[in-house]
Amino acid sequence: MTTDSVQKTVLLIGASRGLGLAMAEEYLKHGAKVIATGRALSTDKLLQLQKVWPQQLEVETADITVPQDVDALHERLGNRQIDLLFVNAGVKNADGETIADVSTEEFIRVMVTNALSPLRVVEKFEDLVPPTGSIGIMSSGQGSLTNNTNGNYEVYRGSKAALNMFMRSFAARHSEDPRTLLLMAPGWVQTDMGGPQARLTIDESIPNLVKTIETYSGVPGLHYLDYQGKVVPW
Repeated sequence: MTTDSVQKTVLLIGASRGLGLAMAEEYLKHGAKVIATGRALSTDKLLQLQKVWPQQLEVETADITVPQDVDALHERLGNRQIDLLFVNAGVKNADGETIADVSTEEFIRVMVTNALSPLRVVEKFEDLVPPTGSIGIMSSGQGSLTNNTNGNYEVYRGSKAALNMFMRSFAARHSEDPRTLLLMAPGWVQTDMGGPQARLTIDESIPNLVKTIETYSGVPGLHYLDYQGKVVPW
């Protein structure tokens, strides 16, 4: 992943726990320089990780749903080159709640966190990613219209489908861009959000997901992939 002369720099937005934290650790193990963010008062696990890799890991704070936080982070990192910008953000409403009974406030919370804010980060930080770099977002297989055959988790599904559409629009507006653009589906993973009944452990998902990201490095265009590198239907 890295060479003796060139150290890859990875900016992970939303890495204070779960999948994002595991991605940070995986990239650190591979020798990358990692800048990892979490919301204020939620970076304890990242700071513990920094004690293990003090020369490789930088910890920043930002809430991506707050534009001023995003602007301030960009100002702090404005002179850096980022080889991989990856945005990991996700919340969900109550599992059994349908579009018929979700409150407007809860709908807005899920959509702003899962769809609007990640693309705002991409728009803000893409100027730091060189032509040889990659820009990725953590999506979900549940964002696939084709694969929605049971209708469960529909607010969450809708937010990830919207995220996918916004990223396709970004790709269309940058059709001549040589950078790699990625929407990654990690699978159903045992995290605070996925729950203990989930099919995959973090160790089964994230190392493979990172391997897939690196396999596609240098491949232009937008790719919607699962953690094993399989194409997810739109």
